[in-house]
Amino acid sequence: MGALLSYLAEVANGSTNDPGLGDIPESCVACVFLYLTPPQICNLARLNRAFRGAASSDSVWQSKLPSNYQDLLDLLPPQRYQNLSRKDIYALLSRPVPFDDGNKVEVWLDRITGKICMSISAKAMSITGIDDRRYWNWISTEESRFNVVAYLQQIWWFEVDGMVKFPFPADIYTLTFRLHLGRFYKRLGRRGCSFEHTHGWDVKPVRFEMSTSDGQQATHEFCLDENRFIESEHHKRGCWIEYKVGEFFVNESGSTTEIRFSMKQIDCTHSKGGVCVDSVFIVPSNLKERKTRGIPKG
Repeated sequence: MGALLSYLAEVANGSTNDPGLGDIPESCVACVFLYLTPPQICNLARLNRAFRGAASSDSVWQSKLPSNYQDLLDLLPPQRYQNLSRKDIYALLSRPVPFDDGNKVEVWLDRITGKICMSISAKAMSITGIDDRRYWNWISTEESRFNVVAYLQQIWWFEVDGMVKFPFPADIYTLTFRLHLGRFYKRLGRRGCSFEHTHGWDVKPVRFEMSTSDGQQATHEFCLDENRFIESEHHKRGCWIEYKVGEFFVNESGSTTEIRFSMKQIDCTHSKGGVCVDSVFIVPSNLKERKTRGIPKG
């Protein structure tokens, strides 16, 4: 694919004796674009008029959109997408689209593959003791895509549950929790972390669970603070970590899948605290594999 792009660039610049791009029908260029990623198409669109025309073709961008893109458009006011080209619709859906009760859940298209991704805010989850300021606080922050995270000071019964229903296209998806040990802050423009309340996570593991409406299940356990006394680049304190709960399969596009997920540590013989709960991500597994650095695997 890289050789093809280099060749096309050379032809556009007139550095070969081969026929120029003006000799290639726009429909043929559009056929080539069907096999390229959206960023590659946009780069080639700058070469000349023929490529710009092919790069705006509805047939090209229709092939990049997921089969259920209309479900995403239905989440938006009609005036935002009426009369838009398929290319503009792709660009629109590549930005977060609020789903289900305001800004607590977002869906969007991965810019490279066009696959659907989802993020669920802690605000959309059921958290034991969340309304008691002795246990939990909401912290505003730019480190969350939702601009707010739940911070646990101390509790004995730790449990977070959530559920979402969505017509995911056929694919394999990975579900992860995004957590942070310690309370982060900014002082004089520099990021810092306080571990004043961080305790109890090295005693027993947290149990992560996931189930789907068609009977798929996954369970993993992680000690959130197992490296508390170890100095290494994989130290878990002070960093955002995505904990993989499991994978689920969607075999048929068009049907709605219900996913339930939870994390809990309900051994009341000891307290635990000092953790931030940001969100849950549901992402196609092959996309998640591109970003495995720092993500514990079960």
